[in-house]
Amino acid sequence: MAERELEEALVARLVPFLTELGVGFAFVGRQYPLRVGESDYRIDLLFYHCRLRCYVVVELKTRKAEPEHIGKLGFYTAVVDDVLRDAEVDGPTIGILIAGSRDRAMVEYSLRGHNQPLAVSSWSGVPERVRALLPSAEDLTRVADAVLGTEPTS
Repeated sequence: MAERELEEALVARLVPFLTELGVGFAFVGRQYPLRVGESDYRIDLLFYHCRLRCYVVVELKTRKAEPEHIGKLGFYTAVVDDVLRDAEVDGPTIGILIAGSRDRAMVEYSLRGHNQPLAVSSWSGVPERVRALLPSAEDLTRVADAVLGTEPTS
């Protein structure tokens, strides 16, 4: 399944998806356009978390997470921080990469150089009070598996 198909399936299930993410998520847009310099970019899914008072960027990959995906996610969170976020009332933007699979060591090295709160099926670098209001890595995996049709059989 391509990322676009995953995105369309998630958006079709938007209300249940938001419910599964937890209380406080508000949908801002899909393929949210950003202009940086002379280039155009699109965020797969953009949310605002009403309790945390921050934007949440979701990048979708149906294949294994790679370092460049985490770099792209960091780029998007930095742009949202500068372009959309009101620094007087909003907290730092959070980035979440939902991928088909991940290599824990690669993720740890890739996240090490980022100042933004980013997550790839784990919440490394995300403060505990924020972590408590976000879906767990297991919840994100379950939601992605359900949409991809790869739910484990019981």
